[in-house]
Amino acid sequence: MKPSFRSAGHVFGSIQLTLVLSIVVPLLVISGLAIYLGFGAVEKALNDRLQEDLELVARAASGPLSRAMQEKDELVMGDSLKSIFRIGRVSGASVFDKEGTRIASLGLADTNVGNSASAEQAINSGELGGAFRWVDGQSVFSHFTPLVADDGRIQGLLQITRRRSDFHELLASSRLWAVSIWSALAATIILVVVLGHYGTVGRHVSRLLSIMDTLAPGRWQLHAEPSGPRELRQIYGGVRDMGERMARAEAEIQERVIKERKLAERLEYQEKVAMIGRVAGGVAHELGAPLNVIQGRANILARHELTDEQRRQLDDISYQVGRMTTIIQQLLDCFRHVPDSRRPISLGVVLKDVLDRAGEDEKCEGKRLQSEGLDMEAKVKAEPVRLELACLNVVRNACQAANSEVLLSLHRHDAEWEVRVEDDGLGIAEDKRSAVFEPFYSTRPAGEGTGLGLAVVSSVLKEHGGRIEIGNSESGGCRVSLFWPVEALT
Repeated sequence: MKPSFRSAGHVFGSIQLTLVLSIVVPLLVISGLAIYLGFGAVEKALNDRLQEDLELVARAASGPLSRAMQEKDELVMGDSLKSIFRIGRVSGASVFDKEGTRIASLGLADTNVGNSASAEQAINSGELGGAFRWVDGQSVFSHFTPLVADDGRIQGLLQITRRRSDFHELLASSRLWAVSIWSALAATIILVVVLGHYGTVGRHVSRLLSIMDTLAPGRWQLHAEPSGPRELRQIYGGVRDMGERMARAEAEIQERVIKERKLAERLEYQEKVAMIGRVAGGVAHELGAPLNVIQGRANILARHELTDEQRRQLDDISYQVGRMTTIIQQLLDCFRHVPDSRRPISLGVVLKDVLDRAGEDEKCEGKRLQSEGLDMEAKVKAEPVRLELACLNVVRNACQAANSEVLLSLHRHDAEWEVRVEDDGLGIAEDKRSAVFEPFYSTRPAGEGTGLGLAVVSSVLKEHGGRIEIGNSESGGCRVSLFWPVEALT
């Protein structure tokens, strides 16, 4: 089953959200709090500065107003009040007596400050004071300065007012600019984080995930080059190593499955062979005695005087009995259960004996038997009789198929010895090569072969862990190769 991975967009968005929530938002909150506290300090400083300005204006005007009040010169008092407006940015100026009654005023002014704690404090203590008040429906800051006569006596009070909006107008404008700048900065930071994440991490994560999506059974190898920051390249390396381990594990599993399948097939074959062997043994036992009787009667009849026709019929009986005996013997050879009597033997020596026996066989009469490489020290672990039987059957089949020549040769292939038998006959068609190992299948006309020769060979090779291949010889005939496992030298 193909592994599933989260989509690149989902992971990409999650990383973005994590960066924004864990880094950007705290930075913006901290910066916003700092701006808020900073503006609080600025507001306080600005209020103090504006109050100091009013205090300086009041000090500058208090002297002339004290003399004018002492001399009761209303003209000088009026000019002094006007001069206050020229000196500083004020909303109103008023002069009050000790009882808090207004004597003169210009601009926004209280009619009576008897209810003002700041005014009362300034008159009683002679100290400067001020407070925010409502005058004529407007919020103003009133600064009170005592007017002292020449003898040191407090004779009245100077009130200078300034609208509250004057205090906060500049600050409000600054707040607006600060909020605008903070918002623009926040948007810029978020944009930089998002684009920076995509440029440095996001696109590489997306690429890595798309590469990981291609992983599937049989395709565990990553061939793309890693990209992005070091951590992502390390993740890529980990995924690549995991893929390699998965590929090795998959290969091992496949090898085990193949081995188990072969083992199961071999066990099934052995069980089938054992069953057929028991059946063949029983058939051979039951048919052996009647065939011997028939052969014996035929021999007795052959001693009498017979006509040519009778003798021909008797010879035919003897031939068919011999053929049946051969079939039974080959059945036993094919399906006989052989104990584990294998031992190291020289393959070259066995092949030389096979050539000697084949030279005496009637099927090889008139055929030239040649050999190559039989002098090599070729050690295999096998049951000698079964090994010789398999090789002899292949050579006899080659003799039957050959026109004039059969070549028996020995070759080494890594962990296998190849016994190669070639003839110059017509060969075997490719579509029939797999069927020739089935019992009773023969490419020759009926009556010329039992179809058990190569079945015996296949059975022997399976017993010994070998294999058999059929191909074309260089002379155009058939090439049969028997591969035997090499016996390790001790």
